[in-house]
Amino acid sequence: MGFFDFFNRDKKQNLDRGLQKTKEGVFSKLKRAFAGRRSIDDDFLDELEEIFITSDVGAETTLKIIDRIQARAARDKYVGMDELNELLCEEISELLAENDTETNSGRFMPPAGKKPYVIMVVGVNGVGKTTTIGKLAYHYKAAGNKVMLGAADTFRAAAVEQLDEWARRADVAIVKQKLGSDAAAVAFDTLQSAVANNVDVVIIDTAGRLHNKKGLMDELSKIKKVMDRVVPGAPHEVLLVLDGSTGQNAFEQARQFSAATQVTHLAITKLDGTARGGVVIGISDQFKIPVKYIGIGEGIEDLQLFNKRAFVESLFGNR
Repeated sequence: MGFFDFFNRDKKQNLDRGLQKTKEGVFSKLKRAFAGRRSIDDDFLDELEEIFITSDVGAETTLKIIDRIQARAARDKYVGMDELNELLCEEISELLAENDTETNSGRFMPPAGKKPYVIMVVGVNGVGKTTTIGKLAYHYKAAGNKVMLGAADTFRAAAVEQLDEWARRADVAIVKQKLGSDAAAVAFDTLQSAVANNVDVVIIDTAGRLHNKKGLMDELSKIKKVMDRVVPGAPHEVLLVLDGSTGQNAFEQARQFSAATQVTHLAITKLDGTARGGVVIGISDQFKIPVKYIGIGEGIEDLQLFNKRAFVESLFGNR
C-alpha cells in the first residue's frame, strides 16, 4: 500500500493548495541558495539551516535535518534541484517516522470498542478551536458516525453561538446550557445524553483560557473526572488545537498545555494562510504528542488527517 492510498485526488490537490504559501516560500529560497551549485557543500548547508529555521521548523529539528542531508550528500553525491527535493522528502519523512507520530488509520472513524468515543478539545482563544470542532463533527458524521457536541466553553456567549452554528452546518446534535454554567456539568449532561441516544462520537469544547493561567489545569481535571464517571476512560482523546501561523508561539502553547493536562493529539490549523507550515515538521519531531489533524482552509471539508509522507511530499515533491 502506497503512502497516498490515504488520499484521493481531491484531497491531494487540497493539501497542495493549502500548503502553497509555505511551499512557495521554501522553494524560492532553496532555488536561490542552490543556484550555480553542483553539490551540497557547507555554504549551502548553512543557507539550508537558515531556510528551515525561518520557516519555523525549529532549531533542534533543523539541526537533525542538516545532519541527515550532510550524511546523505557525502555518501550519494546528489546534485541538482530534483535530486535535492527527493533527498529532502526521504530524510524528513524518515525523521518523522522515527518519532512514531502517526496514529490515525486514514479515516475519521473511532477506535473499536469505545462508544461513545469522547474527544475533549483544548486551546487558547483565536486558534480555530471551535471551527476545528465543527469540521471534525462534519467529517465523523460523513464517515457514518452519529455525532454530538458539548458546549462546555460557557464563559463566552460567542463561543456557544459559534459552536451552535457549526452543529447546524454539520447537522449534528449539541448540548448547551446558559452562559456561566459549570463547564463540568455541561460535559456530564452531554455524555449522559450521548449514552442514552447511542452516539458514536462526542466532541467537548472547553474554555479558551490563556495557556499560562493556573485555573486551566484545575478546570480541565474536573471536566475529565466528571466525564469518566459517565463513560469510563473518557476522554479518550485530548486534542490541543494550535494556530500554525503563530510559528514558535505554537511550540510554547504545546509545552504549556501538555504540562497542564495529558494532551494526546494535536491539530494544527490555518496552514493555508501562512508560509510557516514548517511548524508541523518541528512539532511532529520535538513533541511526543502526535499531530493528528491539519487545517488547510476555511471550508468545512478543509481539515485532513495528518499523513507525514503526504505532507512532506506536498512541500518538497515534484508532483
